[in-house]
Amino acid sequence: MVPDEKAALICSKLEERGHRGVVVPIEHVAQLKYEIEERLSQKEMDAGLYEKYLTYFKFDVAAALPGARSIIVTAAPQPQRNATFHFSRQTYSVIIPPTYYHDTDNQIKETLQSILDSKGYHFQGVALPVKLLAVRSGMATYGKNNIAYVEGMGSFLRFKAFLSDMPSGKSDWLEPRAMKECDSCKACLNACPTEAILPDRFLIHAERCITFLNESTDEFPEWLDPAWHNSLIGCMKCQLVCPVNKQFVKWVEQGEDFTEAETELILDGVLLDRLPPETVHKLNRSYMAEYLDVLPRNLRALMN
Repeated sequence: MVPDEKAALICSKLEERGHRGVVVPIEHVAQLKYEIEERLSQKEMDAGLYEKYLTYFKFDVAAALPGARSIIVTAAPQPQRNATFHFSRQTYSVIIPPTYYHDTDNQIKETLQSILDSKGYHFQGVALPVKLLAVRSGMATYGKNNIAYVEGMGSFLRFKAFLSDMPSGKSDWLEPRAMKECDSCKACLNACPTEAILPDRFLIHAERCITFLNESTDEFPEWLDPAWHNSLIGCMKCQLVCPVNKQFVKWVEQGEDFTEAETELILDGVLLDRLPPETVHKLNRSYMAEYLDVLPRNLRALMN
């Protein structure tokens, strides 16, 4: 790989801050879109899952940043957070997985801005299939659970993608592959209660994944055992048993503490603009305000 000088500088500066980065040509956006559509046509992807994420991903990069020439993919290590809810004289400690926090986003943006602004280039955050992008670019590798892992971070991280009008130079574009550690390991397969991970199939059945079900506004399916719930949003079952994550599983920071009155308002489904300012601040600091529509259902499931 022969990156542009400025692209190499960005990657170097990100690593100085404990982050990781790679820069790839903008043409790969079309390949990402084609790959996802191909998975649907081959019936490797659930149609409902496809519809959900197709509306989220922004493949029209010209509209997002005119003159875009490259995609900057970044990864930053992040811990689990423990949020506390008080209700009916009981205390409930619930986990929010690492990927949902945006704490490192500003650090990443500051690094990019410090380099690109001085060179007269621009950048803009963009919603792309960033795990696939990270694996294709060689920065990450898939686990058997289809979660992307970065060396030195495991899966306790947050990916971000940015468009830029900066040139990228040449870059790798690799076939998706699983970590070598997965060859003789079935830890995640055995830990997944919904059997979303199968031994004879590389792609998981994401429509059965608790993460997908937790983020969806639909009611939980009848076959989903309440005992399987483990996170306020998302799921940590397969990540916590993964040997590659062994050194990170106890990395848990204390998050927000919601009073009994605040918990009751959340469980009652009170809209964000009707909540007390302090409750809104706590939700925003937890990056859970955008999931307020599913929090009552998810929190009840954990409480029960």
